[in-house]
This record gives sequence, C-alpha cells and structure tokens, in this order.
Amino acid sequence: MISRVTSFGLLGLDAYPVEIEVDVTKGLPAVSLVGMTDTAVKESKERVRSAIKNSGFKWPAGRITINLAPSDIKKEGACFDLPIALGILISSGQINPERIHEYVFLGELSLDGRIKPIHGILAIGMGMTSRRFNNLVLPEENANESGIIPDLDTWPQRTLKDVIQFLSESPAKEPYRFTPGATTAKRKNYDMDFSEVKGQYFAKRALEVAVAGGHNIAMIGPPGSGKTMLAKRIPTIMPDLSLDEILEITRIHSVAGTMINKTGLLDTRPFRSPHHSISHTALTGGGSIPKPGEISLAHYGVLFLDELPEFNRNTLEALRQPLEDNFICIGRIKHTVVFPCCFILVAALNPCPCGNYFTPGKICHCSPTKIKNYLGKISGPLLDRIDIHIEVPQLKYREMSENREEESSEKIRGRVEKARELQKKRFRSYPKVLHNAQMNGKIIKECCLLDEEAWRILRMAIAELGLSARAHDKILKISRTVADLSGSEQILAEHISEAAQYRNMDRFF
Repeated sequence: MISRVTSFGLLGLDAYPVEIEVDVTKGLPAVSLVGMTDTAVKESKERVRSAIKNSGFKWPAGRITINLAPSDIKKEGACFDLPIALGILISSGQINPERIHEYVFLGELSLDGRIKPIHGILAIGMGMTSRRFNNLVLPEENANESGIIPDLDTWPQRTLKDVIQFLSESPAKEPYRFTPGATTAKRKNYDMDFSEVKGQYFAKRALEVAVAGGHNIAMIGPPGSGKTMLAKRIPTIMPDLSLDEILEITRIHSVAGTMINKTGLLDTRPFRSPHHSISHTALTGGGSIPKPGEISLAHYGVLFLDELPEFNRNTLEALRQPLEDNFICIGRIKHTVVFPCCFILVAALNPCPCGNYFTPGKICHCSPTKIKNYLGKISGPLLDRIDIHIEVPQLKYREMSENREEESSEKIRGRVEKARELQKKRFRSYPKVLHNAQMNGKIIKECCLLDEEAWRILRMAIAELGLSARAHDKILKISRTVADLSGSEQILAEHISEAAQYRNMDRFF
C-alpha cells in the first residue's frame, strides 16, 4: 500500500511543499530512501524505526521504499522524521489515513517518540499560507513561531502517539494562537546605556547621526579609547521594530538556527560582531544548501567589524554589493537564493598596527610603510560605502573621573525617532529608500536644498580639506540627516559644517 504525507522544505528563506511517498511491500526487510536527501535525512530511518517501536507500534517486516518529491531539489535536516513515520504506519495499515491529507507535518523524532523542535518554522508557515496550506502539525516548542501567522492553523504536539491520537479524533479544540501584543508594545530593557560612556561627545553625536540617517560609520582610534563600548550601545538608540520587521528578522534567524528567544519572536535590534578570522561564506552566507550569513543575521540591526584591517581583504570586498543593494544573491547551479541584509555597518580600527599613531604621550614604532600597508587592506570602493569617518581619541583622566551626568540612550533615541519619521514622510514616493543614506543623485537634488551660505561652506570644505568628488554627495546626505535631527526642512550652513567634520579622515586614508 502506498501512502502520501505532505511536508515542507526550505530553499533559502522560501518554503516549498515536499510530498513523502511510502510503499511497504513483501520482500527482504530493507529501507530505501530516495529523493536527493542529505545525511540527516538518510539517518532518519534509524530514528523513525526506534520512535515507532517505542511508541507501541510495529515496524513492518518487509521492503520499505520512501520517496521525497520533488526529486530535483536537495532536502536537508531532520524535519521529515514525523511525516516519514506517519507514512510507514499508514502503509503498514496501523493507522487510518482518512484525515492525513488535511495537514502538513513537520518534526524531528527522538528515539522514544518525542517530537523535537526544528529550524525555519516561521519561514515555512509563511510559505504554506502563500500556497493555500492552512493546517500545520508541528513540535510543541515551535508553536509560538507559527502561531503568530494569522491565516495558519497551528496544532502543536508533544509525541508521535499524540499525533496519531489527534488524527484519530475530530479536532474539538481550537488551533494554537500566539498574540505578540505584549512583546511589541513595550521596548525591551537593554543591559547597556549611553549614559555609562564618559566623554567622547563627538563620537556619540556621530553615532546619533549615523543611526538617524542609516549611515555606515568607521571609528579610528587607539586601543582602549572606547570604540567597542560605543558600538555595543548603538542598538539602544535605534527606533523600535515594527511587527513586519520583527517577523522578517525572526524568519532569518529561524532558518539559520540562531533563535535564542523562547517567546518565538526576536523583538530587539540584532547586533552581530564576527571575529576577524571569519570566512567569506560565514559572513555573506552560502553553503551547498545556502544559509544566511552574518550580514543577513544583522538585518535591521548593526554589523560591527572590530579591527577592520585584520579581516581578509577578499572577505571585506564581498560586502560591497550588499552594502549597495541591501540584499545578497547566492548563486548555485540549479537555483539562486536571495537573503535580505539592510544593516548599519560599524567598523573600528587602530590608526596603525601598534595603535599609538596620533596618540599623545605614546610612541608609535610603526614605519610609514607599515602604516600604509596596514590601512591599505581596506579598499577605496569599500570606504566609499562608509559615509562617516571619525577619530575616537584616548580619553583623558579628567574626563573619566568627573561626575558629570551623561545623556541616556532614551533621550538620544527620541531625537533619532523624530528624524526617522521625517525621512519616512519624505521618501513616501520612493518605497525602496528607507533612510537618507540610501538617496541616489536624483533624490539628493530634490531633497538636499541649500541656501547660498551653505553652498559657500560646502565649497570651502571640499577645497580646504582636499575632499574627493565622492565625498561631496556623502556630505550632502549627512547634512540632510543633521538637518532632520534639528527639525529643519532646509539644509543650513551649520548643518554642512557639522557634516564636513565627519569626513575629515578622508586625507588620513
């Protein structure tokens, strides 16, 4: 007897239906698993065998053939254990197949029959509803992820026996629903705050401008000046996530298997800080079956690259297209996968290999050639995508010891949110433009209106600081953000003056 059970697989962030066919016939006991499967799927026959026996059912004494269709897409993971077990029990006549076609089944089986959680449930649930599949039987621990999808009926189960009992009776109870109201209505408390950072007022202001306009930023300074401390506090001044953003972030992390929130949703801005030894694939995403990389895990958040020149040059060059387009395309022979990656890049680096260049009271032992080679690891095209370059000097003892009350993250975030609201209204007719940093030449001409005094300051800044032509547009974008923070529709001379200060490291590079 041939049985058919519906499940779903993942290709990038997109879900596709998988029909699991099981045929149990007479012959020498053997299990054949076909359908372009990986090692985890091939090993499922051993898990399924033990789960069926330990759940009080019989393992059929005959030849079992299991096919996972479509056969031209590689399947991975242990999420097909549950539907394979159900298919075997139906084909061997141990359970009634009457209601099996009404549901989609997902779950990894333990040897005693318990159903263990799997990755990518939110992405699969969204894919199911777009293909008009409305009922999902899944592990109990994954219920919150799928329960938030409005058009999907979620039926969480704990064991294989529970699933069989559920199929044998009519579903009297209501499907599981998850309401994220309490999660999205209130901001999560962060462990860190900008009020803990002494001094560094110029750097704090630059970070505020960077967050308000979505600008990428590079901080240059000696070791111990506070670059990492400042970077880690950036999420605390970013605006609250919308529900759509929460769902998109959760979908990416669910597919990658990096979910740490037991509520089923990731409701805080991601902050990713990979080590400089990270590989090209781990940063951008990939693999034989492509998975999201660090740039996608930082979606709607911050990607912090500490000790930027220590990263492999080819790895850094891979950032150029994602920084420009806010998505990454990963091509394979049979398919191409697209992952979103709209993030703020925050880079930190020392001015030289020893870190003492430009530091008063310390001697730099690096030769000009060493310094040139050190900074030369960062290419011009990559720097071109970093709007703000600032110096973070060594903090003086007087600044560290004074008892001055520092501005809190909440106050800074209030100004950032007002600036973001102005940008949202301004770019209403440009759906692909979210922040000032994403403006192209045409939008800059429309939205960056300067008076005569502002133009004069801009010409002077370009001439005296020796800035390049590409820095011209960067200053206009930054000055637009500075004007938004002050609530001004027109860009004034003071806004241009401040924006020019954030490009004064161009000559240094």
